[in-house]
Amino acid sequence: MSTSPETAAATAPAAETSGHGDLSVGVKAASGSGEATASATRITPGNALRPEDIALAVSHGTAKPSEDVAEFALRLGDDALVLAQRLGHWISRAPELEEDIALGNIALDQLGHARSFLSYAGGLDGRSEDDLAYFRREPEFRSVEIFELPNGDFAVTIARQFVVSYYQFELYRRLVESTDATLAGIAAKAVKEVDYHRDHSAQWVLRLAQGTDESREKMVHGFKVIWPYVDELFRDDELTARLAAAGAAVEPSSLRADFDRLTGEVLAAAELDVPKVAPAPGGGRRGLHSEHLGYLLAEMQVLAREYPGASW
Repeated sequence: MSTSPETAAATAPAAETSGHGDLSVGVKAASGSGEATASATRITPGNALRPEDIALAVSHGTAKPSEDVAEFALRLGDDALVLAQRLGHWISRAPELEEDIALGNIALDQLGHARSFLSYAGGLDGRSEDDLAYFRREPEFRSVEIFELPNGDFAVTIARQFVVSYYQFELYRRLVESTDATLAGIAAKAVKEVDYHRDHSAQWVLRLAQGTDESREKMVHGFKVIWPYVDELFRDDELTARLAAAGAAVEPSSLRADFDRLTGEVLAAAELDVPKVAPAPGGGRRGLHSEHLGYLLAEMQVLAREYPGASW
C-alpha cells in the first residue's frame, strides 16, 4: 500500500462516546455480567498468582508440574512471549500517543503471562523463565504461527489482537477451573487482563471498519491476512486430549463455538464478513515455524546470549 502504516487509524474518526466508547456487543467481563471494565492493572483477588509467586513456589518445591502440564504451560508461555515482543515494537510507532501506552500495557500483560507460564514449565527440570525465553532454539518454541506473524500495518496488528484476545479469554476463563492449581491461578489473573484486551481490539475494529473508505479497506485487508492462521489455535492433539481427560486443561476445539459467536457479533456490528480463506498448515506446537520467528528470536535473545548470566 502506498500510505503509511499509521493511516488506518489516522484516517478513522474517533468514537463519539467518551473514553473507549460504548461497546457491549461481543464483550462480556470475566464475571459474565457484561461489564466491560476489566483493567490491565486491576488487582485480582482469590487464587490468582503472579509470576513471582510461581517462581517462589517452584524454587521451594511446592509447585511442580507433570510432564504434560509443563508442555502445555510452555505452549501458552511461548504464545504470550512472542506476542509481547511483537506488540512492544509499536511503542513510539503507534498512530497516537494513547495507543503507544495501550499497546505497551497489553504487551506487558502478555509478558507477565509468559513469565508465569514459563516459570511453571521450568519447574519440571529446573530451568528458569529466562533460560526458556533466551536460551532455546527456534524449533524448541511451541507458539502457533499467528503470534509470530509480522505486525504489518496498524489494521493488521488490530486484526491479530482481536483474534488472539478472544481466543485467550475463552481459554483462560475455562482454565480457572483447572484441577492443576497453578494453571488455575495463572488463568485467574490473566483472564481479567485479557478481558480488557478484547474490549480494546473490538473497539478498534469498529472504529476502523466504520471510519473512512481507506480505514475500512485496511481493516478488511487485515482480517484477510490474519484469518488463515485462526484455525491452528483450535486444533486438538494427544497432549490436550490427555489434559482435558484429567481436568487440567480443555480441548482447544471446545473453545471455537464461543469464539465464533462472540467475534461474529463484533464483525456483524462492523459490517464485516468472516474472510473465506483456506487455513494455513501451521505446526508451531510441534516446533515447525515460519521464517519470521527466527528473526524475532535473534533480536529478543541477543543481549542475554552475548552476556550470559548478567543481571541489572
